[in-house]
Amino acid sequence: MSGRDTTKIRNVGPKSAAWLRQVGVRTTEDLARVGPVEAFLKVKRAGFRPSLNLLYSMAGALADCHWAELPEAHKQALLIALEAAESANPIKTRWERQKAASDGAPAPAEDAEAASGLFDDADEGHGSGGDDDSGLSRFE
Repeated sequence: MSGRDTTKIRNVGPKSAAWLRQVGVRTTEDLARVGPVEAFLKVKRAGFRPSLNLLYSMAGALADCHWAELPEAHKQALLIALEAAESANPIKTRWERQKAASDGAPAPAEDAEAASGLFDDADEGHGSGGDDDSGLSRFE
C-alpha cells in the first residue's frame, strides 16, 4: 500500500465511506487496526444496513486488490469470522428493537411505571370534555 492515498479506503464508495467515518474508521490505517469484520460490525451496530460487499471491499482494500479478486477461501473465512463475532455478541439493530417493541415485548416494570406517570399530573382535568374549561383562560 506504499505510495497510495491512505485517507481514502480502496473499494469503498461515498456512502460506505460515510458510514465508516461515523464509526471512526477514516483511513486504511484505521481499517487495518480495527479489521474488516469488526469495522463491518461497527457499521451494523450503528444502525446501517451494509451488504457483504462492504466486508469484501474492506478486505480487498487491506489486500490491495479489488474486492471481486479476493479468493473464495478468503471470503469464506471472512463469513465464518463474521458469524462467530455476531454469535458472540448479537446485534439488535434499531429496526429489530422497534419490531420487538411493536410486537408487544414487555417493558421493564420501572420504565412502564415511569412512562405511565410522566404526563398524568400535567393533563389532570383537561381531558374528556368535562366541565373544567380553566385551561382556556390561560391562553386568552
